[in-house]
Amino acid sequence: MIVTKGIKFGALLKWTGHHVVWLTISMGFVALLYHFEIITVQIPWLPVSVVGTAVAFYVGFKNNQAYDRMWEARKIWGGIVNDSRSWGMMIDGFITNQFAKKSSDSTEIKAIKKRLVYRHLGWLYAHRNQLLVATPWEHISQGGHMARTAKMYQKKFGLGLIDDEVTRTELKNFLPQNEYDKLINFSNTATHIINEQSRDLKKLRELGLIEDFRHMELMSLLKNFYTLQGKNERIKKFPLPRQYANMSRYFIGIFIMLLPFSIIPEFISIGTYGLWLAVPITALIGWVYVMMEIVADYSENPFQGMANDIPMLSLCRTIEIDLREMLGETDLPPVIESKNGVLM
Repeated sequence: MIVTKGIKFGALLKWTGHHVVWLTISMGFVALLYHFEIITVQIPWLPVSVVGTAVAFYVGFKNNQAYDRMWEARKIWGGIVNDSRSWGMMIDGFITNQFAKKSSDSTEIKAIKKRLVYRHLGWLYAHRNQLLVATPWEHISQGGHMARTAKMYQKKFGLGLIDDEVTRTELKNFLPQNEYDKLINFSNTATHIINEQSRDLKKLRELGLIEDFRHMELMSLLKNFYTLQGKNERIKKFPLPRQYANMSRYFIGIFIMLLPFSIIPEFISIGTYGLWLAVPITALIGWVYVMMEIVADYSENPFQGMANDIPMLSLCRTIEIDLREMLGETDLPPVIESKNGVLM
């Protein structure tokens, strides 16, 4: 997630400079053809403007849908934060000897609370890591220039900004070794961690450390975690329909191809300097449309490890700190800080 108030001009050039270059070269080449009268055809501005208006509406729709996917993902993670705090609160307050058939000492109860809280933290990091696994339609899964560009964006403006090796070991830190060896082999580890929580609650109910009402409340929270996990998986595994995601690229290409054959002849009537003034102006118009497409294209997938991502690691760390403080721990990990204006 980009956290700076604005995007610096230098960063903007790094991100879009190559588009400025190819647009300027393309428009300059057409201007030369007109200058040496190799071509003299002029496309009236009216049909080109109609195409441009239609493309703007289409790309605007794509941007709106991409933003909706990103904002929905953030709301889902907000729900995970809220329900995780509720989980910590209930674990801390519900597990007591009040209804126990056989009283447990404070050390044993504390160990049970820690096990349930730590297993939940393991679920958080497992869920995050699963969401970061690339799908076939994400940029990094494509071949050629697009994949290389995506890897560069991940390194400089995404996962490369943090030591992600730390998060890969989090599951071992939060699960007992015997549980870790079993759960890590499942195709959806996060799902089975929640199921393990359910089994643990059943045992606590049998021991009387929680009674029916408290058991139902805690099970309801586990159900909420499944719901939130499923919503994130829906966004991750169901792309923005490709007919909307890809057709806008073709429409923009058609518009940019027609643009110089309409604008440059108009500027020729001004004089010689008008011909060269047309080059940066035409390139600028093309750049605006290209950037609308790129912003939507990189916003539609909020879990691909780039600057536009939901800051899942930061949210996981916030939850971890909150829940471990509820357990009375003081040796806590640091808050995740933004780097180069990006919070992961």
